[in-house]
Amino acid sequence: MRVDKWSGILDHTGMTDFVPPDYELEETLSFKSSEQVRALFEETRLRIVDLLLERAATVTELASVLDKPKGTVGHHVGVLEQAGLIRVVRTKKIRAIEAKYYGRAARTYLLTPQVDVDLHVSPDYFLTSAAAEFAKASNRDEELIRNTMVSTLRYARIPTDRAREWGLRLGELAQEFVSEERGGETTFGLLLALYPTDRPQLPDSKEEA
Repeated sequence: MRVDKWSGILDHTGMTDFVPPDYELEETLSFKSSEQVRALFEETRLRIVDLLLERAATVTELASVLDKPKGTVGHHVGVLEQAGLIRVVRTKKIRAIEAKYYGRAARTYLLTPQVDVDLHVSPDYFLTSAAAEFAKASNRDEELIRNTMVSTLRYARIPTDRAREWGLRLGELAQEFVSEERGGETTFGLLLALYPTDRPQLPDSKEEA
């Protein structure tokens, strides 16, 4: 599977007017190796880079939020740091111990044409991930879901070129969504999908002259 910048995974911010976190970072980082893609494309590490878009954080803080052992999170942070995707942005002395605060190397991760990696990701990865998250949320706050959730499914028989254009538009919408200024107490998910189907269709009309 080739992961592109509209996948919803690699390109998290995109818009230049996005309010930055509490540290300086580059606008974009172009991936130059498949190792960088593999370093990022793991569930815990994806959550880490998302969290670091909020603000810089220590391994201890990340472990607490992710509800994972500090050693496990420390390993994932090390993988991301070695791949050049995150870095130490500042340090602070806490009880004679120097705490390291990590931040992203860039707001946006971009693939280059030279990078092509088989990640063995199921085509329905995003759909199943969203379904699992929704199942957890539905058990927690039914009122919030009723007031905010919107879902729809539509079909249209259109040329391939137009489908590509729609894909780009959906990507831009995703960029706008993640570029919202952070606030509130709930992290919302946005699921977008455009895919070919095998639904039957009527042939074009051939009216008699």
